[in-house]
Order: sequence, then C-alpha cells, then structure tokens
Amino acid sequence: MSPVSTPARIVCFGELLLRLSPPYHELLLQSHRLEARFGGAEANVASSLAILGHHSMMVSALPAQALGHACAGELRRHGVDTSALRYAEGRMGLYFLSPGAMQRPAEVLYDRAGSVFAQTSPDAYDWPRLLADAQWLHVSGINLALGQATAQATLDAVATARTLGVHVSFDGNYRSRLWGERAHEAPALIRQVMSQAELILGNDRDIALALGQSFPQAQAGERFRAAACAAFSAWPHLRYVAATERRHRNVDDQELTGMLSTREHARVTHAHSLQGVVDRIGGGDAFAAGLLHALLRGMPEQAALDFATAAACLKHSVPGDVNLLREADMLAFLQGGGYEVKR
Repeated sequence: MSPVSTPARIVCFGELLLRLSPPYHELLLQSHRLEARFGGAEANVASSLAILGHHSMMVSALPAQALGHACAGELRRHGVDTSALRYAEGRMGLYFLSPGAMQRPAEVLYDRAGSVFAQTSPDAYDWPRLLADAQWLHVSGINLALGQATAQATLDAVATARTLGVHVSFDGNYRSRLWGERAHEAPALIRQVMSQAELILGNDRDIALALGQSFPQAQAGERFRAAACAAFSAWPHLRYVAATERRHRNVDDQELTGMLSTREHARVTHAHSLQGVVDRIGGGDAFAAGLLHALLRGMPEQAALDFATAAACLKHSVPGDVNLLREADMLAFLQGGGYEVKR
C-alpha cells in the first residue's frame, strides 16, 4: 500500500452508544451514581483516527433528541466528520459497564434493542455518495449481530466499497450476548464480510467461526498463524490479519502482544506489561485505528504492528472508550520515553 501524504479519508459505519458505569471500581448501582460516556466500536476507531490527523467520517443513525445531539457533539470535539449522521425519532442504544478489579472481571450489560440505528432501513444509506473519495471503510461484526437491517446495510457498504476500489477493514468483534438467538447466522454473515476485506482484525477464534475450522495448536501465536494461513487461502482479497493476545495475572495486571500476518510474513511484538489498568474498553479499537494509521503512513509491517500495539497499550491508561493519545505519545512509548513528569 502506498503511503498517503495528505490526511486519508476513512468512513466508519456502526452504532453509537451511551455507556453508563459506576465510578471507581464500584459494582453497578452500588451507589446512586453513574458516569456517562459515549462510544461504540466504529466510533472509537473514527475518533482515534481523527485525533491522529485523518479525515474520518462516522456513518450512523441517532435519536433526534438531546442524547443523540450530545453524542454527535462529542464526535465533533474529537474532529470526526458527522455530516453523514442521520436523526430519527426513537431511542439510543445503551450499555452498562461494571468495571472489574483484582480477581473480579468487568461485565457488560447491553440495552440496545430497538435503537434508532437498529431500526434504520438499509436503503437509508447512499453508499456510492458516502464512500466517494474514501481510502478505507471500517466496519465490525457488531453490525451483523444487531439485526437484519444493520447486517444488510453493512453488506451493502462492503459491496459498494469493493466496486469503488475502497479498502475494507473488518473487526470480527463477536459478541455472543448480541447475537442471541441469531447465533446460527453468524458464521455465514461474518464470512461474507471477511471474504471482501483487505484487513481482518481478529484472532484464530474469529476465523475458526467464519470458516468452520478448528486450530488446535498449543500456543496462541501458532494458532493465529495457522488461522491466518487458512484465511489467506480462502479469501484472495485479504492482505493483512492482525490481532492482540492478552494474558491476565488479574484484572489490573495484564500483558498484551500484537500479531500481524501477511501472505509472506508473520510479525509479533514483545509482550507489553500493563499494570494498574485504568480502562481496557476500546483497546481493540485503539489497535485497529493505530494499525490503519500506520499503514496509511507507509510504515514497514513490524513498525506498523508495534505502533498499533502501543496504541492499544496506552488506551488502557485512558478512561472511557476512546484512545485520546496522539502519534507522538505512541512513539514515545515505543522509545521508552520514561515516567518523569513532562514539563
């Protein structure tokens, strides 16, 4: 891929959510306080890419009321193009995050059924216009899980992107609680999008689900490489498969490793220690945005993977769903910039 000297245009399509979580490490409703933040997988990527200097546009549907307009305002604050957002009567999708601590894992409760985004017809999106002059389209498997309308809209977006020569980035993001009774539909729908993607963000489990195969290798890196080889054999458009591998000592003490495969090479980073994790939600989205940024900048494969993994690691230090840090922060992390106060 040729490096882009001017800000790239990336279109992200997905649901925007309101996240509600108790402060500090309280259990949900342990006290009467909830902190409100906006997020959503594709929106997190769009925000990070805008912060990194790209022209990212968010395509979605929001309720035509205070919550929807506040969410759009938050995206604009990060520099995201919100001109393609649609507004209609209805509700906004919510999720409740009960943060983890020590040996107690975090838990997510979804309340997003019947949201404006889920109810919007696939015909509402003019993909030839929305994708005109775009370099990348980024979508995730969450769209496929939310219902027939959002799944079809995603398939339409991907098909249009292929027709226009727009690169497709797909994050598997399999969420069993979202698929529910439609879980039997997941393999075929995920496979349809993966077959058109040039970048798949997913591990061996995502690819195994799509292909109906198993990868029994003992080590995570071996399973990832085997899954990537199977994906490259199945899908001729595919150029990159990338994922992170997480190891837990407990919720607050983890290790994160980045992995990237092309048809010719397999790359891996060293394991980064993450102690005193502040907020891990959105770490995968930070990784996706970091990798897209690095590829657009023309970084060599290993450097691109290192940068993306640095973005994912640093996201764990930032409250909320979005990685708010800039390129210089990721580069300083990789160069061992130290922990002294920057004055």
